[in-house]
This record gives sequence, C-alpha cells and structure tokens, in this order.
Amino acid sequence: MKVVVLPQKGAYKLLFVEDGRVAASGFVDLVPTPRGHRPKNFRVRRRARQLKPTPTRDLIATLRRSEVQIAGTTPQLESFLRDLQIPYSRVDVCRFCQLEDRYTLIDATNGVRYGKERICMECAKREMRRELGYIGRFGRSVLSHMEKLLTQIRDLDRVLASVAPERPDRSRTLFDRLEAHEVVKTAHITELPLPPALIQATGVEHLMPTQQLAVGAGLLEGRHLLIVSATASGKTFIGEMAGMKNFLEGRGRMLFLVPLVALANQKYRRFRERYGHLVKVSLQVGVSRLNLPETRPAGERDIHAPLVVATYEGIDHVFRSGRTMKDIGTVVIDEVQMLEDPERGHRLDGLIARLKHIAPQAQYLYLSATIGLPGLLADKLQARLVRYAERPVPLERHLLFVERQKKIGFIKQMVAEEYKHRSSKGYRGQTIVFTNSRARCHVIADALGKKAAAYHAGLTAQERRDVETRFSNGELAAVVTTAALAAGVDFPASQVIFDALAMGIEWLTVQEFHQMMGRAGRPDFHDLGTVVVLAEPGGSYSRTSARTEDEVAIGLLRGEMEEVAPEYDLEQSSEEFVANVVVCGGDEQQIIRMNRTMVGTLEPVLPTLLDYGLVRRRAGHIELTDMARVMAEHFIGVERLCEIQRLVRKMDDAAAIIAELECGESMNR
Repeated sequence: MKVVVLPQKGAYKLLFVEDGRVAASGFVDLVPTPRGHRPKNFRVRRRARQLKPTPTRDLIATLRRSEVQIAGTTPQLESFLRDLQIPYSRVDVCRFCQLEDRYTLIDATNGVRYGKERICMECAKREMRRELGYIGRFGRSVLSHMEKLLTQIRDLDRVLASVAPERPDRSRTLFDRLEAHEVVKTAHITELPLPPALIQATGVEHLMPTQQLAVGAGLLEGRHLLIVSATASGKTFIGEMAGMKNFLEGRGRMLFLVPLVALANQKYRRFRERYGHLVKVSLQVGVSRLNLPETRPAGERDIHAPLVVATYEGIDHVFRSGRTMKDIGTVVIDEVQMLEDPERGHRLDGLIARLKHIAPQAQYLYLSATIGLPGLLADKLQARLVRYAERPVPLERHLLFVERQKKIGFIKQMVAEEYKHRSSKGYRGQTIVFTNSRARCHVIADALGKKAAAYHAGLTAQERRDVETRFSNGELAAVVTTAALAAGVDFPASQVIFDALAMGIEWLTVQEFHQMMGRAGRPDFHDLGTVVVLAEPGGSYSRTSARTEDEVAIGLLRGEMEEVAPEYDLEQSSEEFVANVVVCGGDEQQIIRMNRTMVGTLEPVLPTLLDYGLVRRRAGHIELTDMARVMAEHFIGVERLCEIQRLVRKMDDAAAIIAELECGESMNR
C-alpha cells in the first residue's frame, strides 16, 4: 500500500492507495508535544461513507507498513516521520485529482503547467474543455487540435491564449513553423547555355534551387515541365529562360498566360522593363464592358509579338473567334492549379488542349505553388514533374479563435506591429489581409487608416496600379483584398492575415488556402513570413454548410490537397466542344483527338447539340451554325444559351436580359 500525504489548510489529507487506486482517504491534525509533533483527530473515509474517527495508533501502524509519499512542503509531518523512523519520499501530485480523491503522480511525461502549478494531462484536458464551453461552441476538430496542442506545449495557459484572447500574442498562438531550405550551391547564370544578350538582360547571377532543378530536368533542352514550388521561389524566371532562349535561337515566340488581368499587367511591366530592348512585349487581356480611359488595358496589343502576356480568356478568345497564332515556341501556364476552379477550370483545360493542337511543337511549362497529387497531373499533361517543397524563407503559422466583432481590432494591432519591424534587408514588414467580400475590404481598410488600401476586381485598372505602386514603395502597411484575387496578388508581403476563410459564401479549398498563405515572406525582402488565421468559433458564411470557421481553419492548416482535375457537366462540356470544333475546322477525328488530350473528361454532348440544331454532321465533318459560333466566341454552353433564348422571347430590353442573367448566376453561386 501507498500512503500519499497532501498538505491542507490546518490539517493533512491522506490518500490510501492500493493497486494504483484510492481505496480510502482521511485527515489528520498534528499537534506539538514535548516529544515533537504527533497525530491527533485522525478520521478515515472509505468510498462514499462519512469520515469516521480512528485511533492514531492505527495510522502509525499503517504508515510503518506502507510506502509513504509526501507532496508539498510539510516540515511538521517530516519531523514526525523521522522521529518514528518511517521512510518517505517526495512526489508531485495533481491537485485537481486530490479534490476528487484521485491520485495521479506528476512526472516529465504527463505534467501540464497551469498557473504556478502542474496538473495531470487528463485534468488539464477537462479544464480546457470547461473553459472552451464558456467561450462558445467548438467543433470536434477544434477540440482535437487543442488537445494535440496541449500535448505538445504542456502549458494550459498558453493553449487557452489562442481562444478569445484580449490581444494577439504570437508567443502563445503558434500553430507550426515551416522551416526554410538550407542554402544550396546553384549554377551561375553564365554557366548555362543561354544567349549572351539574355544573360545580360536578366540581372540574375545565381539560380534559385527550383530553377536549378528545372534546368536539370531539361528546361533548356525543350522538355515540357510541371513546376511545383512555393511562392517567390523563382518560377516566373524559369519560364523567362526557356521562352527567351527559344525565341532568340529561332524556335518561336513566347506566350505567358495568367488567370487575372492584374497579374497580367504586372508580368507585362516586368517583361517590358527587362526585355523590351530585345523583343516587343504585348498584352492580351479581356476588354471591359465600360469603354472608359481608366478601364482600357494599358500596353501593346499585338498577338503576333515575340513575347505575349495574356489572361487565359484573353488568348482563348482569339482561338474561339476563328483566328490563329503561328510560330509559338514556348507556352507558360502560370497558376495551373486553376484547373480545379469550378467556373474556369474547364476553360483552362480546353485552352491547353487547343494550344497543343495549334502549336504541337512548342515547349509547355506549367507553374504552380499548390497542387494536390502533382505526379498524376504531370502524367496527364505529359510533362516532367519538378517539385521543390522547401520555402525560401521560414514561415510561422498562427491560429487564433476570435469573435467576428473583435477581428478588426486584432488586425489593426498586428498590421501596426509588423510595419514597425524592418528586416535585415532593410524592408518594412507589410501585410496582406484576405477577406471574403469587396464590401468587407473597404470596412477593414477604412478601420486601418491611411496606411492601408482596399484592392479588388471592382476597382479600376488605374486604382489597382496605384495601390500596387504604393505598396511596392513601402508607403502602405497593408492591402485588404478578396480571396478571389489571391492568384493575382503579387505584393511582397511579410505577413498574411485571414480575416475570413471563405470566398464569398464558399469555404476555401486547401489549394486556395496554400496559394494565399504562400504570399507571406519573400527571400529578397524578408527574414520570416507570418500567417495569422483568425477563426470565429461557430462562425459560418452559408446556411447550406454545416461546417464552422473554427473547424475549417483546422482542416485548412492540416489538410492534404486533392487531385487537380476539372469536372464537366453538360454546360461546360458543350462550351468546350464547340470551341474545339472552331479550332479544328470541324474535322471530327481531330476533335476527338483534342478532347482526349484534356485533363478532364467531356460528357458526350454531340447528340444534344445535334438535337438542338446547333451543329450539323456530314461525312466526318462537324459544321457549326451561326448560333454555335456565338456560343464558342462568347464562352457559352448549351444550357446558358437556352436561358438566353428564353429571356429574348420574354423581354425586349437587352439591359434587362443581361441583368436577369447576372442575377441568376449570382443566385446559383
């Protein structure tokens, strides 16, 4: 038997332990006598019975034949035990267990700091659940995360500091840290088989690790590559080396394709400044519905230029309209993870297939920071995979559970603190704040003051350029943007804050989250990147989803990315089919071959198009009607076409028809 002695106010509590369980408990008072302190008023309770007075000689007899352990400071008790020559040892015992007549020794494997004491892990978990219950409703995944964090940190105060804190404290909210890669030796630019004029124009001395891997995989020998590496790891320059080398050596022009106009503008300016003295650089993007000076795209508009920067839809419209492009030597698809975008993925898939039909001899390079199962996608694209998982700078990820009304206050503090800090390279810390709506962008930016600006697709091109310039010059502490612009935001930020984990009313995917998270930390600017996720316990943006923001946060931080694969329904399949018919000139065998090169699988839509009278089929040739050509040129599928025709029969006002279509799409998103 063990007897564990616990000091209590005015007495000592004793736990009588048999086989690791408390068989009985008792209390004893020690009083001074001429022979030293001796026991008095000894009471024992077995199980749930009342305390029963017991002779002190029984206590002494029990102590003599038991293993005695003492918790806390007990000078009188120790003096008594020494007088009677009863051996004892000191132990650390969980106080919370004591209150329930339980006995748990605290050691290096199960102790958790709580205030000025240590308690056992089980009591710490119960106390944590109790505290979380006071704050709000948390999902199982959050509780699992908190318990895991408690096991790792073994400090209950620090763990609870991430839940409804009074102010952000990064020393207590760290979720994990992604370390930077070790500096590895890479080739000097002059060691590569590049034209001298290109070497002189680049301004680059040594390759970055991702670039070195791409060269080793055959980049400069014309190999098709899928490059997957972190933001700011040098993927754009991989495309530049291959594209400019191919052109200067007579193997054709370069297309550099991106998903957003803002990103196209940035790449256009970069290429023009770097290579404008060597080649003509052109910009091909969609045209705004409002023909105003501030909405017109800036830059040369020549699709036959040696270097064409374009949005996916901007270049695809050229092909869908029946025009073509010759002498293409290099095609760079930036942000290729857009293949899984629910609205645009099928169009990028179709565009890649159409490009391969038009320019089968070209070198194809696919760039992304975030792809699930990249090996599988590389096989489908018939490209070699170049994957570099390390980051150029370390990244700390923090998770705070915060009520929505407190988020802006936290953002203000974190933006201000980051802006005060300068890196070893001499740059101020700057922040990108991601939120879920344009209106919220302005609310947050207004709260942050003059050193912050909203940045979203609702601004004019000139307004966005002004924000980009001010941020690049260090004049802004923060930009507040929507998740929808994540792929196009190219600000050199040291910190990324997630005000919301949704895009509109839809939760972010793991790929989208990683894309946005990767914006924190640039090797030429910063020593450390920081990501802060502000998750609202029980918060939601949609009635159709049972998941809450706190649960989504854990899933995004821990989640594995899924395969990148566009999905096709009748609308999407019919849109891509008629576009492929235009590019193939109606040759049915070529159309079949082109459809097979796509990453996704089209539904068999030809019978439907024949039934609707949109195409005609004659001796291995498919002929589009005028209406089908409108479908192809204007990115319309058969279901949307039918809806337009229905509205035309119902309404006379073109503006009203457009408004009805836009409202219908918004309701379905």
